[in-house]
Amino acid sequence: MNLPIYKVLKNGKNIELDYIKPQEYEDVRTILNFVIDEGKTYPQNQPLSQPEFAAYWLCQDAFVIRLSGENGTQKPPTILGSFYIKPNFPGRCSHICNAGFIVQPGWRGQGIGRFMGESMLLVAAQLGYKAVMFNLVFETNIPSITLWQSLGFDIIGNIPDAVKLADKKVVKALIMYRALGL
Repeated sequence: MNLPIYKVLKNGKNIELDYIKPQEYEDVRTILNFVIDEGKTYPQNQPLSQPEFAAYWLCQDAFVIRLSGENGTQKPPTILGSFYIKPNFPGRCSHICNAGFIVQPGWRGQGIGRFMGESMLLVAAQLGYKAVMFNLVFETNIPSITLWQSLGFDIIGNIPDAVKLADKKVVKALIMYRALGL
């Protein structure tokens, strides 16, 4: 797999996708915990400790999106988003992967999610997965549903009353699937 992968965002900023580095774990955990606190897209109802984060996000393959071209500075690279890829099921079904995505709130709407989604499909295939399945896409998460459908995912089912959002509203979750035929 040839990483990093580079891209120019809508706003003209250069970004790169690469494997997460240990010094980036805490930045990614901070973003994830912010997203969890928003209560709109992840099932956890409280922030994750370092061990909980490691068990959830770092247990297989994890990646980051960072601003590119910051290596010549003294400050650490700015993390804009992250995703993981891991088997959705064990053993005989481990060829179907799952993935989770987060984007730094101030950088949403710049194409980072699409870049991560497109890259995840390539990386997952290179890692040997034959399909991707998302188990809990909250029906209220319209940006994600729209993105995944534009990338060829089908809604193959739903789970009624699966999610209690932070605002106490109860909604269904969608199950989305895409084969990885290269």
